[in-house]
Amino acid sequence: MIISFDLDDTLISSSKFDSEKTNLFHKLFSIEKLRKGTVGLFRELKRQQHRIYIYTTSYRSIIRIKWMFYFYGVSVDYIINEQKHLREIKKFNFRCTKFPPIFGIDVHIDDSEGIKIEGEKYGFKTIVISEKDENWSQTILDSLKLIP
Repeated sequence: MIISFDLDDTLISSSKFDSEKTNLFHKLFSIEKLRKGTVGLFRELKRQQHRIYIYTTSYRSIIRIKWMFYFYGVSVDYIINEQKHLREIKKFNFRCTKFPPIFGIDVHIDDSEGIKIEGEKYGFKTIVISEKDENWSQTILDSLKLIP
């Protein structure tokens, strides 16, 4: 299964949830802090042979995102930033904040109820996680088991 994750307020936040441990390299290279549990979740998803994509509406460069995960010791299979999203979505002549099917994504994980509404409207699967969910990674793993 191909699973995509949003970044801002889903995997990255400076104040909404606890972060993974950082080291000197993170500070030296101004690496953004990942949500606590991200590294373990990504390793488990890889163990289960899922592919992990990042799908963000931010304008961060693809290389910056790739390096951020690299410095945490995890890899992602593909990255979609706003530029790549806009380039692809205009081929379909409609507007959508995110449209995972363009990229072959089976389920998208986000913090936004608006993305869930778009998923219902355009027929793609979403899992919405709350910033307050301390067991968010288990919520995702449990929800994935219910997806055919």
